[in-house]
Amino acid sequence: MSAVPNHALRQLRAGKLAIGLGIRQARTVDIAQIAKTAGFDWLFIDGEHSSIDPDTAAQIAAASLAVGVTPVVRVAGLEHWHASRMLDNGAQGIVVPHVDSAEEARRVASACRYPPIGKRSMGGGLQQLGFAPMPVGEQARVINEETLVVVMIESAQGVENCDAIAAVPGIDALLIGTNDFCFELGIPGKFDDPKVADAYKKVIAACRKHGKFPGMGGMYTPELLERHINMGVQLVLSGSDFQILMQGATARAGLVRGYDKKR
Repeated sequence: MSAVPNHALRQLRAGKLAIGLGIRQARTVDIAQIAKTAGFDWLFIDGEHSSIDPDTAAQIAAASLAVGVTPVVRVAGLEHWHASRMLDNGAQGIVVPHVDSAEEARRVASACRYPPIGKRSMGGGLQQLGFAPMPVGEQARVINEETLVVVMIESAQGVENCDAIAAVPGIDALLIGTNDFCFELGIPGKFDDPKVADAYKKVIAACRKHGKFPGMGGMYTPELLERHINMGVQLVLSGSDFQILMQGATARAGLVRGYDKKR
């Protein structure tokens, strides 16, 4: 028995884009099938800024495994149990925000990887293995191989240290949280600022040097998505359920309201 394939990781390892949908509003497991049918590769289940609790995140993760969409949970912080609880209950990936140094990146890798790479505790009975029995050593090896570990770069310090962060064993991807990065630099919302492009160039170069995957979040216009994907970004948080709902709902209300004006 092998692990449930991590679709997003396979996309990345093949040199392709892995396109993610942020989950803030959804609370039912059908969001997994919706994402699959819509063409997304992974779900970004937000445990930092939304009110989604661990049980709801685990239920969405389980449903995602069943349809072939990679469930990735953004946890609230560096505490090891934030990550391990989600990984023990269906998540195939973890995103940790506000990582500024190699030491913090090592803490992330340690929490998310079984020995000998990290110090994750062996809980057993994993959905990622279809709950099939497996020798624990083999289980650890397979799950380590199929788990996507992402750190978010959201400050000037993180960008400055990106080469050392990318060099940390057990880290797969560095994803720039562009909104918070701009806030940290005192340029909120100014995604066209040269400092943003410079940060992406540095992080992408560090990822290429160390065999990691560069990621982006916070910029969702077609122009900004195309620009940074052309720069080499692969792990793409392409929008959220909240954003898509607002856009679709606003357009629909405007459409119907227009008919009223024509009566």
